[in-house]
Amino acid sequence: MGEETKGFDQKVMLVIDENEYSYYALMWMLENLKESVTKSTLVIFAAQPLPNYTNVFAAPLGFTLPLILSFFSPALIESIQERNKKVSLGLLEKAKSICASRGINVETFTEAGDPKETISDAVQKYKIKLLVMGSHANRTIKRAFQGSLSDYFINNAKCPVLVVKKPE
Repeated sequence: MGEETKGFDQKVMLVIDENEYSYYALMWMLENLKESVTKSTLVIFAAQPLPNYTNVFAAPLGFTLPLILSFFSPALIESIQERNKKVSLGLLEKAKSICASRGINVETFTEAGDPKETISDAVQKYKIKLLVMGSHANRTIKRAFQGSLSDYFINNAKCPVLVVKKPE
């Protein structure tokens, strides 16, 4: 195969969520990598976070946390997960519409789970050649304790990672 056809089987994946930085990354990619995403398959992924009650209640309630968590019914957890899925599908539809308005076809999908795991699994499953994500601004306290998603993938992804930072 010649160089001109080399990019056709390449898949680029954009990770998107509800923040402005991921949409900035989408727009930046469409403007600056248009030829690449037109010739390859653009995959847009939205992770559905699982409900995490321990971060919400742990600090103020201390040892009463297990008692509080026992009040969360499976129906409540299911409704939260369903809401997260609807939000993710809405994000994907918006991103798909933006791409369609620029003549770019995309594949979209979402999965529930830890974003590090679901994105890593998607990179391998879909044989992604470039992972694109937005850089979140100044979350220094959270980053100090948990690390950022983009930092994680820069160090652990099985493909090149492009982190798009929004100018301040």
